[in-house]
Amino acid sequence: MRLFSRRRVRPDPSAGREARARTLAHFHEFVATRVGVEAYLEPPTAHDPHTVVLVARSGEWTRRRVPDVRAARALAAELGIPIYDVHLTGYPASMRRWSSANRRR
Repeated sequence: MRLFSRRRVRPDPSAGREARARTLAHFHEFVATRVGVEAYLEPPTAHDPHTVVLVARSGEWTRRRVPDVRAARALAAELGIPIYDVHLTGYPASMRRWSSANRRR
């Protein structure tokens, strides 16, 4: 038995489509059930690719991964909401207030 096999496991392409469909469904539901939703594009980190944070006027927010900037902008256009770059605008104050008020203790 070899410790390191030369065979490579190929990713299942349907898994990516399912994840994309779940993300789209979640974002559509979030936008449909909240008022004043805006998207914020976060840069990639060492551990995660680009992410998009949707923030409602109340400050409630949700975050999901996206493959790249183009996909994030297309997603915001599909949802009909504005998208901002976090590096340029920062996070909205309502998001910080909501997070601090709903922090688990």
